[in-house]
Amino acid sequence: MSLVRLNIKGISYSQTQNGAYALILSEVDGDRKLPIVIGAFEAQSIAIALEKEIKPPRPLTHDLFKNFADRFDIQVKQVIIHKLVDGVFYSSIICERDNIEEIIDARTSDAISLALRFNAPIFTYKNILDKAGIYLKGTEQNQEEDEDNVDDVFVDQLVVEEEEEQNTSSTSDYKKLSLGELNSLLEQAVAAEDYEAAAKIRDEISKRN
Repeated sequence: MSLVRLNIKGISYSQTQNGAYALILSEVDGDRKLPIVIGAFEAQSIAIALEKEIKPPRPLTHDLFKNFADRFDIQVKQVIIHKLVDGVFYSSIICERDNIEEIIDARTSDAISLALRFNAPIFTYKNILDKAGIYLKGTEQNQEEDEDNVDDVFVDQLVVEEEEEQNTSSTSDYKKLSLGELNSLLEQAVAAEDYEAAAKIRDEISKRN
């Protein structure tokens, strides 16, 4: 079976399932995207890894794993989403130490969080992408249809990882604030470890710079 490399396109909040998010992966040499349901904590961890400027005051679980692996000279070489059963994706982390390769089973959200921290590539098999991938067609109408299809994944998927209630300001609220106020809010969000809000505030600041 041939492997297809994936990039992270973004994280989308479910409008139908409270506390759940969709991690959107896109194939490198194609137009399809692969939505995977993840919990709020995992969504925050991935958002932090994507937002290089946000530094948590204490290491998160995936940061701790990275520090532990670095200390013992363990490298994550790649992540493979290798199976899809009843709407649940299964992944493997390919590790290496002293030129010995090991394969570790992992939840897909955890595997991708670690792949980001190790700058490791993410792959899936072509048959999984054929089965669960959504085509991007480019027009405004089709993009709206794609968003609806992504949301349908939340309804159909049987297993959702642990959820966490979030209380964050909306993007429209951030637009009303000055840069000084946004920077102050960013510091508060990072200190409170509310990384989802921190990512949104950082996005608003970046738009103005």
